[in-house]
Amino acid sequence: MATLELNELTKIYDDAQGREVAVDSLDIDIEDGEFLVLVGPSGCGKSTTLRMLAGLETVTDGTIEIGGTEVQHLAPSARSIAMVFQSYALYTKMTARQNMAYGLKHSTDLSKAERNREVEDIAELLDITELLDDKPDEMSGGQKQRVALGRAIVRDPDVFLLDEPLSNLDAKLRARMRTELQQLQTDLDVTAVYVTHDQTEAMTMADRIAVMNDGELQQVAPPEVAYDHPANEFVATFLGSPSMNTFETVAVENGDEIEFRHDGTTLAAVPHDTVECADGEPMTLGLRPEDVRLSDDPTDGTFAADVTVSEYQGNDNFIHLSVEKHDLMARVPSDVYPNPGETLGVTVSPRDVFLFDADSGIAHKTRGLPDEQPPKRSVSNP
Repeated sequence: MATLELNELTKIYDDAQGREVAVDSLDIDIEDGEFLVLVGPSGCGKSTTLRMLAGLETVTDGTIEIGGTEVQHLAPSARSIAMVFQSYALYTKMTARQNMAYGLKHSTDLSKAERNREVEDIAELLDITELLDDKPDEMSGGQKQRVALGRAIVRDPDVFLLDEPLSNLDAKLRARMRTELQQLQTDLDVTAVYVTHDQTEAMTMADRIAVMNDGELQQVAPPEVAYDHPANEFVATFLGSPSMNTFETVAVENGDEIEFRHDGTTLAAVPHDTVECADGEPMTLGLRPEDVRLSDDPTDGTFAADVTVSEYQGNDNFIHLSVEKHDLMARVPSDVYPNPGETLGVTVSPRDVFLFDADSGIAHKTRGLPDEQPPKRSVSNP
């Protein structure tokens, strides 16, 4: 295991079709044994970043350091990394044993017997011993993914790189493999960088997440910190399912409070010392669906909203509402199931109000009140 440092890492594609900055001055320090997840929408630069780390893409500018040594100029085989691909990338004419041993055969001086022992040890760890003499077309998707993981693990690299390795699996198997991957990474105590567009994977698997958009790093933080204390509106709306509700509002001073009004309706109010903004200043108000409280009495709450659709989800219900012709989503217990057309009272606690600059999207207020500090969590390994 080793530290991994990305310093001003940049990738620019410049061809006849124009100039595109795919990754723009990325700075991330990844600790020994840390599980970092790069997450963001399609085209944000996360896979390009991973390919630069692997040596599959050239670096336009900046450096990559593994264990304090710059490697951006080295061939992939000289970087002490192992990569697991979305498509598994197994050799179809080889057995699982041959696939897993292939890297050892070409990068070490181990004998065939020694390579077989290494492969069998890892196969036992991954519970795929019975597959060692099978070829990929005889395996399920989950089995192929385990073989691909085994091929990476057997090389004993300093850094694991995983490029959306679970996206080809069905939902049930994907959930199980998420748990297995986390346990495996903990047991191996290896530094790992995992790429996904699925924010659920990012939130459940990572020690820290690095949120990217349009080639730029938006925030690096433990999942719960990024969720409760996003750096900007993009991070706030990208993380969470259902997504955060947002409203364009105007700040209005009212005694000891500042109210935030949308088309004349007060949607939320916070103590005056909670946020710095001028009377009449436009602000983007954010409300997470789980923080929206509903009442049968339309007069019991900050404002009233009309129910448009109720979606039963098992443990929860998603209630779609309309307020001043603007959509609002509430996530409520399953025993709360209002009918379309009902008018409900809506309340949001001041501590649950998120506020963002209307122009830049930078966060002015996240979850909590002034005397509540963002939680801190260190990354540690057993």
